[in-house]
Amino acid sequence: MPADLNTVGMVGRLTRDPELRYTAAGEAVCSLRLAVATRTRSGEGWEDRPNFFDVAVFGRHGEAAAEHLAKGRRIGVAGRLAWREWRTDDGGRREAVEILAASVQYLDAPRPADAERVPVGAANGKGATGGDDLPA
Repeated sequence: MPADLNTVGMVGRLTRDPELRYTAAGEAVCSLRLAVATRTRSGEGWEDRPNFFDVAVFGRHGEAAAEHLAKGRRIGVAGRLAWREWRTDDGGRREAVEILAASVQYLDAPRPADAERVPVGAANGKGATGGDDLPA
């Protein structure tokens, strides 16, 4: 009997900051929420529609993701899909499919929270267009 195939790869943006926790055995698990746009036809034009996916990153890669990633960052994820179910406190049953990440790539630079854009030349007091090193 041939083996089944379960692989997934996505590129998108984080919709919230990573959440790091540890299992009872002490293994790190970082939870991410990834938004991936799908382009669909809408009348005469096209429209981007978001899809949202839960991602779990384990071990030292999960700890690194929690330390270096933040809401809004663009990432690439490769891994596999996993289905799970659990019981709620009121006896109900819940289920979800999530991505178990084998790798996470950081696709853009971090955005400093308090960084202000400084015009070229402003640091030397000559403004954006009056510096000696800029062509006239």
